[in-house]
Amino acid sequence: MTLALVKTAIELGLISSITVLALFLSYSMLNVCDLSTDGCFTFGASVGAVVAIAGYPYLSIIAAMTAGVLSGFITAFLQTKMGVDSLLAGIVVNTALYSVNIAIMGGASLLNMNKTVTVFTMAENALSGSSLADLSKLLIILIAVAIVCLFQRFFLKTKIGLAIRATGNNPDMVRSSSINPVMTTIVGLCVANAFTGLSGCLMAQYQKSVNIDIGTGMVTIALASLLIGNVFCLHRSIPVRIVGTLLGSVIFRFVYTVALRLKMPAYMLKLISSVIVILAISGPYLKSRLPLMLRSLKHKKGGAMDE
Repeated sequence: MTLALVKTAIELGLISSITVLALFLSYSMLNVCDLSTDGCFTFGASVGAVVAIAGYPYLSIIAAMTAGVLSGFITAFLQTKMGVDSLLAGIVVNTALYSVNIAIMGGASLLNMNKTVTVFTMAENALSGSSLADLSKLLIILIAVAIVCLFQRFFLKTKIGLAIRATGNNPDMVRSSSINPVMTTIVGLCVANAFTGLSGCLMAQYQKSVNIDIGTGMVTIALASLLIGNVFCLHRSIPVRIVGTLLGSVIFRFVYTVALRLKMPAYMLKLISSVIVILAISGPYLKSRLPLMLRSLKHKKGGAMDE
């Protein structure tokens, strides 16, 4: 694997890690599986691309995060005020966002940003001629990831952040403590989807294009990355678990890169994602069952020898 491929894998892994951090907040902390992630990722990408093409690269980031907040609010509103199941609410919003994203992109399924000024081209121009010129994209991504990590670290220690964590652990206790779980769910999903929108925006500007399918499978990728991170950092402190999500995202992207280097067909990558998720979820259970399985196998062998 060449150095350029390693650098690209790290950059893409870090961009995706912002979506993983969003899932860490909604899935791990709030205990809500938000299936609107795919559509929200594309929502942030399309809104950010349109604003950047209009000549406002920095404003595109704010616009994409605002779009994510809107997506999260609608998903939470369906769950808390309309009585829609959380999984179904995510599916409904994800489906609706497909049409919304097409409309934002002017009825097209692809937006080309090759001639568009982005935060990455601005950083590249600012650092041109310096020793950091080749690392301009990585620096921008690292800054964005660092800001999100620090925000999430301190947000989860605030009063509302602790209320979100409590809601995920025991919603009944939260109600008895005069904390409104509706409010914590709405705030949690809005913040999480703002991260997802930011991730989509950065991915669009990094690739210099937006396809209507840019977010397809992101919820699976993010969940797999989150579970990989949990293998290293489960039951640890929040900062360590946040670092674990970043590590899991980069590791997952390296798996993708290795699969591509082995000339595996692109259509098989989704299957790889699903297999990783299955292994990550079932791994702890199978590990706990292993001693019992070994004892059972030993007992059967002993019985066969006695016969």
